[in-house]
Amino acid sequence: MQSKAVFLDRDGVINPSYGTRPPNHPQEFTLFPGVGEAIHKLNMANYKVFVVTNQGGVGLGYMSKEQLDKIHQDMINQIQALDGKIDQVMACIHKPWVGCACRKPKPGMITSLAKQYTINLADSYIVGDRDVDIQAGQAGGTKTILICDSNQGNIEADYVVGDLTQAVEIILAN
Repeated sequence: MQSKAVFLDRDGVINPSYGTRPPNHPQEFTLFPGVGEAIHKLNMANYKVFVVTNQGGVGLGYMSKEQLDKIHQDMINQIQALDGKIDQVMACIHKPWVGCACRKPKPGMITSLAKQYTINLADSYIVGDRDVDIQAGQAGGTKTILICDSNQGNIEADYVVGDLTQAVEIILAN
């Protein structure tokens, strides 16, 4: 039997960035308000919840793989403290220009997790704050939700919302 899933981008969806860069140290990582509760609602509705994130800063030397792993463990712990559960975090740590299959807008992380967890992608969603997230979801066969203000986004997502809480409301209503 196939499961349904929600694939979440990290920076801009789960946590704020620092200007144009993501948090590079665990002490910089904080959740947006409502994220833990939103993920808990997805868990209760039997969605698998995955984080799929481009983290080229590792390949570029801005942070180590160990620092990234600590950030992700801290994220998981903060979400668990709010009764939410992340089933798996997958990060593309390659340099942005190497052409790997896992870096969004390519769907490699999505399709890999779908195969590993027997996910029905047509019944699943990606939630992201950039065009590359939406393109990855479209290429992977998911429904797409763009988190942005009205001045952002050059690609048509299935839904456009202001934050993860609103995205989860749409997911649970469908």
